[in-house]
Amino acid sequence: MNPKALKKLLEQVKTGKISPVEAYSKLKSLPFEDLGFAKVDHHRHIRKGFPEVIYCPGKTIEQIVKIARHIAANKHALLATRADEKAFSAIKKVAKDAKYNKVARIITSKGLGTRDKGLGDKTVLIVSAGTADIPVAEEAAATAEFLGNKVEKLYDVGVAGLHRLLNNFKALNKANVIIVVAGMEGALASVVGGLVDKPVIAVPTSVGYGASFKGLSALLTMMNSCAPGVAVVNIDNGFGAGCMASIINNL
Repeated sequence: MNPKALKKLLEQVKTGKISPVEAYSKLKSLPFEDLGFAKVDHHRHIRKGFPEVIYCPGKTIEQIVKIARHIAANKHALLATRADEKAFSAIKKVAKDAKYNKVARIITSKGLGTRDKGLGDKTVLIVSAGTADIPVAEEAAATAEFLGNKVEKLYDVGVAGLHRLLNNFKALNKANVIIVVAGMEGALASVVGGLVDKPVIAVPTSVGYGASFKGLSALLTMMNSCAPGVAVVNIDNGFGAGCMASIINNL
């Protein structure tokens, strides 16, 4: 139930159009619904601006589908991250309009909590250092788009060939928020942060050789950036970066 529907329901109770008992039956699954193994948060889109998201790893297909069914039954938008083809096939049965982004490993279905219209000219620019970083970059892009943001992409412009980035300075300058996705030593976020006056969300990836320690090297580089205005999310957390960019765009 979205804020407008909730307000309308309360007004109907006030004017006597529906009884408190009827209103209770509509609200009984709020603020969350206990499924035993999970508590589905039906109030999250009211508090956060977007509904609860399903993180698929560690859950059985049956658990994923049951959560998805209850989200869809309440007409909330559906977003499932780190999903595979099996999860998509199962979710498709309870959310007929579900779509799967294979590269981002994200399943989406429209409903309450998503915006049909973008946020004007407030662009989220996704920048990746290398081609190997694209899956995480696509997770960030798919998340930001799901939340109603205008998204542009600039891939494979890492510091090994800095001229590729500088050749796209216009796109960097136009963006309202920039998400920088990089593995190896993770230096690209500092470079971008030193060029623009926009918030930069740095996403370290687990891409790299042995001493990159599965993304730890990039994470520490980004956290120790000397460029002001750079914030860092967890390793491979494109979803978190997309959410943060959307929150900034909504301010």
